[in-house]
Formats: sequence, C-alpha cells, structure tokens
Amino acid sequence: MAEASEETVPAEEIVAPALATGVRGFIGKFTVLRGAQRDLWLTFLIKFLIYTAYSVTNKTMVLWLSKDLGFSDQAAGALVGWVWAPAMTVFTLLAGSLTDAIGLRRTFFLGVGICTFARSVMILTTGPTLALVCGLLPLAIGEALGTPVLLAATRVYSTTAQRSIAFSIIYALMNVGYFVAGYVFDFIRSLDLHISISGFQPTPHEQLFGVSLALEILLFPTIYFLRRESGPDRRLKDSQSPRSGFWTGVARTVQKSSNDTLALFRRLIGQSGFYRLLVFFLFIGFLKAIFLQMDYVFPKFGDREMGLHAPVGKLAGINAILIIVLAPVIGALTQRIASYRIVIIGSIICAVGVFIMVLPTDWFVPAANSALGHALGHVYLQLTGPVHPYYIMSAIYLTIFSVGEAFYSPRVYEYAAAIAPPGQEASYGALAYIPFLVGKVLIGTSGWLLATFCPEHGECHAGSLWLIFALAASVAPIGLLLFRRYIQVPEAGRQG
Repeated sequence: MAEASEETVPAEEIVAPALATGVRGFIGKFTVLRGAQRDLWLTFLIKFLIYTAYSVTNKTMVLWLSKDLGFSDQAAGALVGWVWAPAMTVFTLLAGSLTDAIGLRRTFFLGVGICTFARSVMILTTGPTLALVCGLLPLAIGEALGTPVLLAATRVYSTTAQRSIAFSIIYALMNVGYFVAGYVFDFIRSLDLHISISGFQPTPHEQLFGVSLALEILLFPTIYFLRRESGPDRRLKDSQSPRSGFWTGVARTVQKSSNDTLALFRRLIGQSGFYRLLVFFLFIGFLKAIFLQMDYVFPKFGDREMGLHAPVGKLAGINAILIIVLAPVIGALTQRIASYRIVIIGSIICAVGVFIMVLPTDWFVPAANSALGHALGHVYLQLTGPVHPYYIMSAIYLTIFSVGEAFYSPRVYEYAAAIAPPGQEASYGALAYIPFLVGKVLIGTSGWLLATFCPEHGECHAGSLWLIFALAASVAPIGLLLFRRYIQVPEAGRQG
C-alpha cells in the first residue's frame, strides 16, 4: 500500500546487492534470515498486528463517526482528514526522538498502552466529546509511536546482511495486514450481530473496534518477549539524575524533538532543493489522497451505491495483493531509469485508473454478467444475486492504480535522497511525510463531495463524484510534467 511508504528506510540501511545471481541469488536474499535473532521475528509479528489493527480502525472511522456519533458526512470527513490523520503525522515526526531516548520496549509498551485505552473509550462511549478527546486523539498519539519504533527495531535486531530483506518484509507485512483488515471489515459487517453484554449492545462499528482492541492486547505478550534492558532501553535512565522522574524526562524529550523538527525546517528553508522537493511532494499528495479515499470514502460509497455492507474491504485488498507482487518486480526492471521519470509514468497510470470509475456503468453490465463477474462477485467477494457493475469497475480501477503505485511509490523517497545535498539525505528523507499530510488535508473535503454527489438519502451521482477524484489524481502527472525543468535534478548512473 501507499500508506506503507510513509515509513522510509534511512540511507545507512541500503546495502550492496548480493553477488550471486539467478535463482540462487534470489533465494539467498531470504536465507540470510535463517540465523536471525528471535527479536527480529517478533518485530515482524508486532508490525503485522499493529498494522492490521490500524487498518481495521481506519476503514471503520468515518462510518463510526456518522452512524454511531451522529456526525454529518462533512463533519466526519473533516475530523478524519483535518484532525485525526494530520495529528498522526505530526506525532510521528516527534516520536523518533522519544524512541531514541526511552528505548524500543518502553516506546512499544507506551504506544500500545495508549492505543488500548483509546480503543476501549471508542467502544464504550457514545458521547461525541468524550469519544474524540479521550479516544480519537490519544489513538493518534499511540499509533504514531509505532512507526519510528518499528523501523528502529528492524534495524537494531537485524545484521547488515539481513537489513535489506528485513525492511522488504516489513513493507510486505503492511500490505498483508491491510489485506487481512479488509476481510475482517467485510466479515464483521456481514454478520450483523446483535450482541448484548450486561445491557451493552455494541454496534457493528464498535465490534470492529473490538477486533482492533483484541489485536492490540495481543501485542503486550509479544512485546514482553523482546530483548529487555538493551543499550537503547537504558538511555533515559542513564541520562537522568536520580531525582528526575521518568515522565519529566519524556516531557523534555518531546520538547527537544519539537525544537529539532523546527530547527530542521529552518535549516532547509534557505536551500533551493528544499523548495523543489516541496513542490514535488505537493503533487504526490494528490495521489496519496486517492489512495486514502479507499479507507475514508469507499466504505460509505459502497453502502450507498452497491448496497449495504458492500464488501469494499476485499475490493481494496486487490491493491495490497498486487503491490506485494508488482513493487519488487517493477523496481528491478526499472532500476536504471531515473526516479523522476518513473514517478511520472506511475502517476499517469494511477490517474488513468481512476477515470475508469467515471465511465457509464452500462458499459460494464456485460462484464458483470460474464464469467469474470461471477469469479469476482460470487467467488472472491461472496456476493449473492446480480453483480453490480461498480464491482467490475472498482476491480479494474484498483488493478490499474496498483500498477501505477508500484511504479511511483517506492521511487518518491528515493528521489528525495537524490535531490538532497551531500550529507543531508536524512533531513530530506524526514520530509517524506509531507505527501501523506497533503493527501490527508485534501481528503478532508471528501465529506462535502459525498454529501453533494452521493448523499445517504437521495440519488447518487457516482460519475460526478469520481470525476472530481480523477481530476485530482491528474494534478500529479500534469504538475510533474509542467514543472519538470524546475523540479528535476540529474541522478547519478541513471537515464533521465
């Protein structure tokens, strides 16, 4: 998934390719993990559990805000796009220094503890204020703590020879988690259970949060078995005087992290490369917005256009499956081509894919009634009755979009390193969160689009809704082409 690309691999993690070639060389990339320590495998399991829980919550968020808490489409979209998602990005930027200070296990436990509390509040309360202040906002903090600590754990618990494949597995596990979350999302909603626990009757969305909470609780024993009292875990303790408390040290660390982040931007503002990268990431943000709509728009759109409890989770899983397969293959085949050119190609493919959803549904009725429609609708999606043409259209759109994503997404962060002045690769890499921040701000307008073109009560003008998304996706390739002379820089050893 594109969301997975929000986690970048530091420059020092890049290792020289193995000398062996062919099948033996390919297998050798995986066999280096035979001697991996237990902590690395536990890190993989933690990543899967964290991302699956996060993805289930993400898909449920807008439905919970509207159905359970009573927010309008507009308010739900604004809360997700302008509060929840940006808060996660900001806290993620601050979490790296906290991890360095208090250690991996402590940060893991802190993040999971906050998430457990927040998810519990979101399940048990129906008061909007309490749900947002004590549920949604703390959850953003807890989820944000997981990103840098997982990257740090992968590096700490792997050898130099293992790191390349270890980070690849982390990337793949994100997509596996997203795929599993889609199945869970569709399954719980299809059951339509009416449970009563001592008078408490959880809604389907609270039941989904309950699954996320169960996954969160599983993390406690998993983290417990990580190696304790390693060097990083003693840093805060050793750096404090006996009188200074743990939380005082945490507060100082957060303050220092904030100051470091501001200092980073002050240092970069005076460099021309910073503005080039900023414009580049701004355009990529439009593609990220299209990816984010799969979680924040697709659930409501599916219910309103394709029928209540439409299996949009499994549909979105098509993207995860294809990215796992295509990303390494396309990366290997295009490694000699400049990143900027590959990003343009990928963005064009992505935009073309979205335009599939704009076409008249009548064109896809024959496909929906064909063997393809039966395989997709009745076998994969487990539908009963006729297959709505939008299922076919969505599958085609997601397939094309996934091909484009496999081209552009890995190369976006590589280009950030290419454009950075020598010795400042890490600083420029830290800006890799900007496209997601831009995408999240843009997706905050999705509630107004849904209310206008596909309201809960009234006729759904799906073609108009998707035309706006398609035009938004087109901003990326058009902008990258128009501003190419300003943005692009030569890349050593590659054809522009």
